Amino acid sequence: MKIHLVTTGGTMEKVYSEQTGLVENAASKVKRYLDLLRLPEAEIEITPAMNKDSLDMTQEDREQICAIVRNEVADAPVVITHGTDTMVETAKLLKARLENLHYSVILTGAMAPLGFERSDGQQNLTESLFAARVLQPGVWIVMHGQVFDPDHVKKDRAQARFVALP
Repeated sequence: MKIHLVTTGGTMEKVYSEQTGLVENAASKVKRYLDLLRLPEAEIEITPAMNKDSLDMTQEDREQICAIVRNEVADAPVVITHGTDTMVETAKLLKARLENLHYSVILTGAMAPLGFERSDGQQNLTESLFAARVLQPGVWIVMHGQVFDPDHVKKDRAQARFVALP
């Protein structure tokens, strides 16, 4: 089964820079982690949209993501790696703009970068690829073994996870 993977950056893609001493978005590293997974009969097509912290995303960035997803969701499910700080905002925009979906659109991210100790990135990426295969058409957020409707979720910084809203 084909799955489109759109990368936008966020914590999942961050690396530690020895030059600056900061954790920052530099280059995409999702492919390296996909190569570690056993994904029989899965054809993952990666589309790098951008590589930035979601707090730095603009409305134009979200429109670009929407345009990419609109094109790709026509023939297969889409997984979007996205920063967690504004993931809900992007998911709500996609949900409002993408009508009559035949496949699922999944947003996921990480609280700690891929490759860092105790990173949740690999887990969330793996679960999102599975969710893309089994969830009904629509826009979903998949984090930490849970599926959320964008209209009923928020990021809880204190707990370092997403929580459902009524």
